[in-house]
Amino acid sequence: MKISFNSVPLLLLVALAVCLVACRSREKTLSSLVDAESADQVSPVEAGEKPLSVYDFQVTDAAGKPVGLNKYQGKVLLIVNTASKCGFTPQYEGLEKLYQTYKDQGLVVLGFPCNQFGNQEPGKNDAIQSFCQVNYGVTFPVMAKIKVNGPEAIPLYTYLKKEASGLAGTEAIKWNFTKFLVDKDGRVRARHGSKTKPSSLAGDIEKLLAED
Repeated sequence: MKISFNSVPLLLLVALAVCLVACRSREKTLSSLVDAESADQVSPVEAGEKPLSVYDFQVTDAAGKPVGLNKYQGKVLLIVNTASKCGFTPQYEGLEKLYQTYKDQGLVVLGFPCNQFGNQEPGKNDAIQSFCQVNYGVTFPVMAKIKVNGPEAIPLYTYLKKEASGLAGTEAIKWNFTKFLVDKDGRVRARHGSKTKPSSLAGDIEKLLAED
């Protein structure tokens, strides 16, 4: 086949077009691979799958930084929704006493301030931290203010409520200072209402700490 000199520019244009199509196809392939790799790194909770334990969740500390609860793996956790202007607020003292008594054996108390019950936690995170430390000498972690009920409830609390329902099988948190006990494997083992004094949980905590 004879190619005229005048047809050379046309052939170059065709070749360039083929190259562009090939490059775009390669970019899409690479992008798909990156997306797939990222998907593999998403936690079960983020992917919408059923979490295996409390350790699968991430929360936010009072400074706004993410905290993976897997940092507490192998610990017994006492998770409590708290408030600063509630009739049960003095339970901070009992919670701190539990923490000081058993922290060296593996207990961690985690406080989650919440303003959903009687607007009894209206302050900002820094004010809440100051209140807890000044009034009750709290040294256990008190996280950022959250919601525990409704569509804006953090995933951790959605999980806790499903794993351990309240009276008559209801899931919703009824009031401030509801307490969840979590074992060393991240399983929710018990739920206690606001009226349950922290000191009454000592026996259950000791049993969980003694488990292998």
